[in-house]
Amino acid sequence: MASKYSMNDRPSWPHRAIVTAGEPYGNKGLHFGHVGGVFVPADFFARFLRDRLGRENVIFTSGTDCYGSPIVESYRKLKENEGYDKSIREYVESNHSRQAATLNNYNISCDIYGGSGLEPAAQIHNEVTAEIIERLHEQGTISKRSTLQFYDAKAGTFLNGRQVIGRCPIQGCKSEKAYADECDLGHQFEPEELIAPKSQLTGEVPELRPVDNLYFDLPAYLDFMKTYTAKLAQNPQVRPVVSKTMEEWLLPAQLYIQNKFREAFDAVENQLPEHTVLEPEGNKSSFTVTFPSWKERDDAHTVLANGGVRFRSGKALVPFRITGNIDWGVPVPQVDSVSDVTCWCWPESLWAPISYTRTVLARDAKAAGVTEGVAAQDAALMGEPAADSTQVPAPTYQHSSLDWRDWWCSDDAQIYQFIGQDNIYFYCIAQTAMWEALGWDLTQSTVSACYHLLYMGKKASSSSQTPPPPADDLLNHYTCEQMRAHWLSLGLSEKPVSFSPKAYDTRVTGKDKDGNEVRACDDKRVIDPALKESALLTGVFNRLARSCFYGVAIKEGDESPYRNGCIPAGAASAIVVEAAEQAALAFEQAMYKFETHRALAVCDDYLRAANKRWSDASKAANKLEGEPANTAMTQALVDAFTELRVATVLMHGIVPAGCELICEYFDVDPVAFFSWDNIFASTDEFVESLGEKPGEHRVKPLPPRFDFFSKHESQY
Repeated sequence: MASKYSMNDRPSWPHRAIVTAGEPYGNKGLHFGHVGGVFVPADFFARFLRDRLGRENVIFTSGTDCYGSPIVESYRKLKENEGYDKSIREYVESNHSRQAATLNNYNISCDIYGGSGLEPAAQIHNEVTAEIIERLHEQGTISKRSTLQFYDAKAGTFLNGRQVIGRCPIQGCKSEKAYADECDLGHQFEPEELIAPKSQLTGEVPELRPVDNLYFDLPAYLDFMKTYTAKLAQNPQVRPVVSKTMEEWLLPAQLYIQNKFREAFDAVENQLPEHTVLEPEGNKSSFTVTFPSWKERDDAHTVLANGGVRFRSGKALVPFRITGNIDWGVPVPQVDSVSDVTCWCWPESLWAPISYTRTVLARDAKAAGVTEGVAAQDAALMGEPAADSTQVPAPTYQHSSLDWRDWWCSDDAQIYQFIGQDNIYFYCIAQTAMWEALGWDLTQSTVSACYHLLYMGKKASSSSQTPPPPADDLLNHYTCEQMRAHWLSLGLSEKPVSFSPKAYDTRVTGKDKDGNEVRACDDKRVIDPALKESALLTGVFNRLARSCFYGVAIKEGDESPYRNGCIPAGAASAIVVEAAEQAALAFEQAMYKFETHRALAVCDDYLRAANKRWSDASKAANKLEGEPANTAMTQALVDAFTELRVATVLMHGIVPAGCELICEYFDVDPVAFFSWDNIFASTDEFVESLGEKPGEHRVKPLPPRFDFFSKHESQY
């Protein structure tokens, strides 16, 4: 907090906000990367916005991505290899329940954690999908296109997505996990470009056969995307990784050909569509062929392949697939004589947050007995989740508008989407262009893309020798609050960072007295990186809170005027008022830029300084006697309560359970306590806003040796 912040420089916030967290596939539970890399930052931001804007003005959505080839393929393997005998819907439902339970364990406060194929959102999502596809068709931006799809002749079936594996053909990408038309790093390509394809069903090399599908005309929005991306690059809320990744997709349609194929290329060059050749510079091993558009580049594929020329494609806008011929998917209305297809999982997952928003509002409408409007119509579609499924609890209050357009199409609303960097193409390229094409005045999202959360210094992989732990397993060694604070401290907004919990560190760090190898997880000399922030909670924050409540506690035989069980009246010291204001302003600026690690650092500095001020002031007061001692201790408590209240509001989104426990002992309604309407008010003003006189608000008595933040039992 070196900079001096001014009340005049506070960021502007919307009246309403949607917060979304990327949707995990419905074929597994949640690993630590899902929770620590996306859900915890999104939850921190959503909780902050509820306090800042009012809880009725914020909807936080996420859900299980129920459809797509990863789910179908996992389900197939489970049936064939382990004799699983339930339906694919039941399979997804069970994984959704596991995911919801994990989110509950980490205090993730979604207004809805739905499922694109599960009630209560499934029928509403089907309706939204039909509305969007029909609207895009009306706008002339989707049409039928015949493309090649992999076909396994031995299995007698078309292959979708994860049922094919090969190497990514995109220039510069080294992914060995590329599927039918995308790789695990988010690159898109045509099926015929996949290098060394192999069927996951039989291990055979699949054929390519023509199929009809609907495609969105993404290349038609190239100029719009260039202008939009340039604006994003100037937006302080948008991280450079977002705009720079978007710029990579807005390049001309190009092919990269190794120099060793130059002679073969020259032999067929006159057969190619219009193009230009950029010769290699210096020691580069390839030359570049640029085409006017993706169409000419696609036409060149056959000519080059017939001429024995191997090539790799550059990133460029190509038509975005909307449908596929997989059975397990959202049904699609017949368009351009394309029938018997379902929606590809990626496009429908982009508008799933709209479906989830409408489900939340339908739930509100049903509870309020509203019978007219879209929310009431959606309520009629809404089904009940399976009786034995785990759900993230729904909020107990109504939201400020039942009209989904007030959330998604209004100038005074904003959409904040938390995703991993691999998905920038979908959320920032495909979605942005589709939202523009719909012509519904949909608000373009502000996207917070996090870098990879590594595990033990490497990209997390369930197939590695040291697979990352499921998120729930971590809670056998750490508390939820310890994990939340640690993940938020890592600064994933700026770079990939390793999560290296000592409890799982199997490195050999020495030998014991008998000469046996000692692993890091058992070595008392090794400090646990995952507990770096724990001392702030269990030490500093705990100490300040206990000091306040014990300091005013009624004590037999102690007639000190401040020991009356009430928050003492009086003005806080000037240094305390200034520190509180600066902390709140700095915190707000950090949150505006999604810099969660800086927001936590503000809290850390503020709490440590507040704790020291209390320690110094209380010690000084204890050296005095009589009235001067009472006056000094009362002032110390006025200052400490001021700082505790502000710190608890700031820390609320980071460690909600402990902060809400502090609020409980303040004995104040949480909505009033955590509201930013009161954060710059003095304690006397805050008490008056509760309808009480300063000095007369009674706090809840604190039991002896009470902790607001505890260590995990394994850490004692």
